[in-house]
Amino acid sequence: MSILIGILGLVVVFGLAYLISNNKKAINYRAVGVMLVLQVVLTLIMFKTTIGLTVIEGIGNGFTKVINIGREGVNFVVGGWVPEGGSVFFINVLVILIFTSMLLSVLTYLRVLPIIIKYLGGFLSKITGLSRVSTFHAVNNIFFGQSEGILAIKSHVLKMDKNKLFVMAITSMASASASIMGSYITMLPAKYVLGAMALNALSGLIIGIIIAPDSSKEEEVIDIKEASQAKSLFESISMGALDGGRVALIVAAMLVAYVGLMALIDAGFQAAVGITFTEILGYVFAPIAWLMGVPASEILIAGQTMGTKLATNEFVAMLQFREQIPNLSEKTVAVVSVFLISFANFSSIGIVSGSLQAINGEKASIISKHGLKLLVASTMVSFLTATLVGIFI
Repeated sequence: MSILIGILGLVVVFGLAYLISNNKKAINYRAVGVMLVLQVVLTLIMFKTTIGLTVIEGIGNGFTKVINIGREGVNFVVGGWVPEGGSVFFINVLVILIFTSMLLSVLTYLRVLPIIIKYLGGFLSKITGLSRVSTFHAVNNIFFGQSEGILAIKSHVLKMDKNKLFVMAITSMASASASIMGSYITMLPAKYVLGAMALNALSGLIIGIIIAPDSSKEEEVIDIKEASQAKSLFESISMGALDGGRVALIVAAMLVAYVGLMALIDAGFQAAVGITFTEILGYVFAPIAWLMGVPASEILIAGQTMGTKLATNEFVAMLQFREQIPNLSEKTVAVVSVFLISFANFSSIGIVSGSLQAINGEKASIISKHGLKLLVASTMVSFLTATLVGIFI
């Protein structure tokens, strides 16, 4: 029964994407079909085969070991700050961003990541017929954040029409950077974090090209020579560490603000109407959680988490959800975890728009004007990926 509900969820999300499409006649159904088949195959391999489960768990364990090794630096600087048996979110989850960001910077300077991204994006472009820039950007966003991903294709942004720009913005908001992944897997099962990051790249393109079909046929050349701004290996280490430190502080500041704000709003609603705002979000998003395949007995908890993520950000929602994981079914944990792995929230509209502003004000204004539609589209990406995973769990 849950599989049929999941299929219904897919029909709903594709139907909604079709309804709000800018140009229904120009939709590239072949590309949508190819990527959907590729998603199904990847999902089956990752979660339903012994080899796939072994590989994804091995990669997850590998990342965990690397992160634990990286904690040597954290312990050297702040060791003893956390009492025995205690937990401080900033130290245990956020500071590791400095280490993972540094690794990403080094791999970029050594051209390891740019080459992988270029050829994966090129392969995806070849089998789907989509723009090389669009597929490169989608794959690039598996590893890099919204701002960095946009800046990597800044020479192409100036030539983008409204539709191609919209697809680029959707894939930016529907992604989650590898530097933050280290923090995610301290709160959610690693296999779902890794699976979501890979599948979201395809889901972002699928939803993007349905809502904003790209009909341009111009030749595009991807140049990775300027992928890193560092002039030496040691400069890449320093730049990565500083970037990670800034992100950790920004996320910490946002969490202080958003967690406090949500507590204030909950208290206000509780006093005024006898029910918290978080509980209201649960009822609002419960039908969506049901369509994604979450068991009926757990849709309120799932809905609360999903609504919190949309209203605030994924970190606030993960903090809320990880306390519930031991009491939930495997399907709910899988669906909600996958749904949370993206930057699809209100604040991301400003980040994408701000990044484009640094390149071209006119392009930034296009995204700002369609901010709400962009948020709906990027949330649909999370819905698509989570529902697909839920069908096979």
